[in-house]
Amino acid sequence: MRFKVDENLPVEITQLLQHGGHDATTVYEQHLQGINDPELIKRCDGENRILITGDTDFSDIRRYPPQAHEGIMVLRLSSQSKTHVISVFGSIIRIIDSEPIKNRLWIVEESVIRIRGE
Repeated sequence: MRFKVDENLPVEITQLLQHGGHDATTVYEQHLQGINDPELIKRCDGENRILITGDTDFSDIRRYPPQAHEGIMVLRLSSQSKTHVISVFGSIIRIIDSEPIKNRLWIVEESVIRIRGE
């Protein structure tokens, strides 16, 4: 799968995805820092990339209906510390290949993943 990691998350998430055999890039690598949300999701869709972000605005299905996008994963965590974010993401990386993400919204919390869409 193809992913784009937003600027509000550690770049190590990209490395975890790459080690898992995925094509992953960051907003930083593409010099897209500060891009507005609608443009970011449009670019992700155009590149057939699933967006991974900490921006909870993307969890609003009225603004970003899952079926209209390549896929959105929002990390909604109690702590934004780099270590915590990497740890939680590392624990869910195994399920990425077993559950569909395309045209879905994943809301990832420490103890649960909620999936909306098709």
